[in-house]
Amino acid sequence: MTTSFKVYMLSFAGLVLLSCLTFDLSKNRRAVSEESNLVDLDSKFDSLVWSDEFDGEGAIDQEKWFHQTMLPPGGSWWGGLLQHYTDRGTNTYLKDGYLNLVAKKEAFEDQGQLKQYTAARLNSKFAFTYGRIEIRAKLPTGTGTWPAIWMLNKNIDEDGAYWDNQGFGTTKWPSCGEIDILEHWGKNQDYVSSAVHNGSSYGHNVKNVAGQKVHDVSTVFHDYTLEWSKEKMIFGIDGVEHFRYQPSVRNSDTWPYDAPYYLLLNIAIEPDIDPNFIESPMVVDYIKIYQ
Repeated sequence: MTTSFKVYMLSFAGLVLLSCLTFDLSKNRRAVSEESNLVDLDSKFDSLVWSDEFDGEGAIDQEKWFHQTMLPPGGSWWGGLLQHYTDRGTNTYLKDGYLNLVAKKEAFEDQGQLKQYTAARLNSKFAFTYGRIEIRAKLPTGTGTWPAIWMLNKNIDEDGAYWDNQGFGTTKWPSCGEIDILEHWGKNQDYVSSAVHNGSSYGHNVKNVAGQKVHDVSTVFHDYTLEWSKEKMIFGIDGVEHFRYQPSVRNSDTWPYDAPYYLLLNIAIEPDIDPNFIESPMVVDYIKIYQ
């Protein structure tokens, strides 16, 4: 073998080795990048304190849930929403181990108001401070549908809400605080967002919000999580974080979150609802709360 050929072979081998190392480093960088966006779960939240796996058929568990049906002053839900919330079995029922919360197009009169859509709004009879919430669900579809799984401080002053009915209502929204675990707008199919509302960020001026595009949220079950501690909240879908709330200044405006909160599940109908919309469900496999 000539000297020049040996030099060539050694150079070629070096290039191959360098290429392999570069490929491995690239893979490692991608892996680190992907892992850095995973939800950073707190291992101390490992004790299951409340859950509903929606077993059985028919009516939901009245020991765990309250149907909120009372309209706000003015006769419509905030933002010009079009639905009545009902406690009927056609809007909320268990089947095959799932909760079905159904929005429907139908004329329905209640509290002196005739509306053309119905849905349901559930309040949990369990309230808690800090923990990890795990929800497995499929979301409704259709332009103008607005499903949400969220939380309110049990001190909210809102006539007709479960905890207000129990005498805890002392504080108006948004000062009471709100935590939106997931929201989905049918006009932006497959984009799911999370947010917090409080005295410093609320309504159309909310700035503490983020989300992610998720494939097939209305046909495939996905896992939605909130990790809520004394210092921060971390929101994720299928183990991927999309929003973290950890204000540098913590006061009654930015952090009213050292208090008991309860869960809400609902589907709202916006004024731009598709005229061809008939009905669509939010289907929930389970909700689990760990502390």
